[in-house]
Amino acid sequence: MKMRSDKIVSIAVLKARAGMRERLRRELLELIEPTRLEPGNLDYVLFELRDEPETFYMREAFVNQAALDAHCATDYFQAFARQADALLAEPLRLIMMKEVGQ
Repeated sequence: MKMRSDKIVSIAVLKARAGMRERLRRELLELIEPTRLEPGNLDYVLFELRDEPETFYMREAFVNQAALDAHCATDYFQAFARQADALLAEPLRLIMMKEVGQ
């Protein structure tokens, strides 16, 4: 099976600012449904680290860079981005991955 080389897979690491864990969690959960409805979205799942409950990982996959760019331009993502400084203890870290097997 040939894997699509244009597929974009990443994990966003988001650490809540002190006292902002629940609000960050709520805001991230609000992104899931509309993002999954985007035509270029393949995967969008939120995780919270067991040993660091203020740290969230968003696993995301898009069919290509254009689909990721379209996601980042949506009103709901832009609304989240405007709040990021207030919610996050450090800048969002995006870990880009390449699928090597299933």
